[in-house]
This record gives sequence, C-alpha cells and structure tokens, in this order.
Amino acid sequence: MADVLRKVSDVEIDPDGVFKYILVRVKVKDGTEHKDIVRGTKSAQYHNHIFEKVSPEMQSFGLDCSCLGGGKIEHNNKDKKLRVFGESTGYGKAEHSVTAEKLKSTFPDYEISWSDDKK
Repeated sequence: MADVLRKVSDVEIDPDGVFKYILVRVKVKDGTEHKDIVRGTKSAQYHNHIFEKVSPEMQSFGLDCSCLGGGKIEHNNKDKKLRVFGESTGYGKAEHSVTAEKLKSTFPDYEISWSDDKK
C-alpha cells in the first residue's frame, strides 16, 4: 500500500490566479503510513468542494483522507511566485508552513511565501 501513497501527487493546483486550497492527510487504511497533500482550484466555491472531489478519488486507491485545514493560494506563474494565506471557515487554517514546503518541492524555481494574513 505504501506504493499507492507514493503515486499520489503531493501538489495539484491551478496554474494561475487566486484560489482556495486544502491540506489533506492521506493514509493507508488500517495503517500508520501517511502523507500530506495540497489541492487547490478556482472552480471550488468553498473548501469542502475540493475535499468532496479528493476524498472519493483517494478511497478508490484504498486510502483514507482527512482535511487538515485550508486557506488560499495566489499563483503568479509569470513571475514564478506562490503566496499561501488565509483560512477555511469550515476546516480552519491549514498549517501554511507545511503547504509552503510541499509547494517548494513541486515548484523549486519559484519564490514561495506564506503568512497568517486573511487577504
């Protein structure tokens, strides 16, 4: 099952703009192995819309998942900048420092910042 975890991409976000994101813990059913993933999209009106898409996908791989919180990402692909901020009303604030580290591994040539600012 650990192989399945490795196949789940750490980050899937929209290529540009400001949008909601969630930090999700994905784990092997009845196991202790897990990893945290970032998902974000402009198409989600609310943070739970992202989770409602991610959860069934992970379950189809035999994985459990839980939302650790949310916020927003500002993605400027022209200037290669990512900014993580804000919070989710329903899930609370994600640990933006964890999100930023995940983004750094996926976007190594970007300037990445995070803050607890609401906007």
